[in-house]
Amino acid sequence: MTYTMLAGTRAPVRVWTDPDGIEPEAQRQLRNIGALRWVEGVAVMPDVHFGKGATVGSVIAMRQALAPSAVGVDIGCGMSAVRTSLSADDLPDDLGRLRRAIENEIPAGFGMHRDAVDPRRVPGVEQRGWDAFWGGFDELTAPGVASLRARAHRQLGTLGGGNHFIEVCLDTEARVWLILHSGSRNIGKELADRHIAVARGLPHNADLPDRDLAVFLTGTPEMDAYRRDLWWAQEYARRNRALMMALLCGVVRDTVRADVAFDQPISCHHNYVAEETYGGVELLVTRKGAIRARAGDLGIIPGSMGTGSYIVRGLGNEDAYCSASHGAGRRMSRAKAKKTFTTADLAAQTAGVECRKDSGVVDEIPGAYKDLDEVIASQADLVEVVAHLRQVVCVKG
Repeated sequence: MTYTMLAGTRAPVRVWTDPDGIEPEAQRQLRNIGALRWVEGVAVMPDVHFGKGATVGSVIAMRQALAPSAVGVDIGCGMSAVRTSLSADDLPDDLGRLRRAIENEIPAGFGMHRDAVDPRRVPGVEQRGWDAFWGGFDELTAPGVASLRARAHRQLGTLGGGNHFIEVCLDTEARVWLILHSGSRNIGKELADRHIAVARGLPHNADLPDRDLAVFLTGTPEMDAYRRDLWWAQEYARRNRALMMALLCGVVRDTVRADVAFDQPISCHHNYVAEETYGGVELLVTRKGAIRARAGDLGIIPGSMGTGSYIVRGLGNEDAYCSASHGAGRRMSRAKAKKTFTTADLAAQTAGVECRKDSGVVDEIPGAYKDLDEVIASQADLVEVVAHLRQVVCVKG
């Protein structure tokens, strides 16, 4: 489908789904965003749903301003995928052993490594820039984060919880893929929370329809401080995924085949900021639950624990600020999912997938998410499908 316009906004809000199907709370957020005087335009992805301040699944282009809530608190959250030389026949009959090996190697949930992993000792990890990267921690401006350095070190190369996951998948040609979804862990959230609090206290944000949409303005010390910390957190998230993927590849070598080969990884942020130009206008573009989809860009659009993922190639649609959805998107809150579904429902909906099937992940049940195929079909003018993956192993925090 092509986009439709959301009525009742000052700036254009283009929607790649049925506007009437968007939950009322998310519609209200989108209208609040579209009313901000700094907003040039908004592109709403088909996985859109209610979030804090700004909706998840929204791309917001601003002039000379930036709203931290339009990035989200998990700064730099994103996906990585690697195709391997393995086929389905190479996988062990006991996929539970493979899942346990992944869980033992990569902490999830609130967990962290007992001792910080030295990425320079992990095969397959980019070796350049680590000293400069950690040197950047000492330059973070958010108050009170210096004490979090040891935790940030130990959480590098860890998964987190919620909708974050590690999966072993098969494509339609039975080739094995490794994919994972994670972000900047606790340090990214701490930085985001502190800067959102600063933004809410600035005088120019006093009359906003939603204080969580507070913005920083270009040329101010508050904006400069946020962008320095934001860049570091985005880089932390990227390096976190790279280290996890290297650890995951090591598990596959140890438990499946030692001579396995790995293609170059596909990687994409979906909670981040970029400087981009459209129509000759320089803009600050925030993608919260959306990926960049310039012409030729490869991206990853996952579904849920039982519905697989898509590898896609961007078509460069400037009406959407060259973006696409970051996943299927939730159709109900976590609280509602826990009230609606049981562990028996989870087992049924994840049949054939080696994964947790306990009450701790019922809120991640496929039924709590939108239909992934419908989400993909709604953005046929944003991306083209390269591969369809189905998971056989899923690790959740």
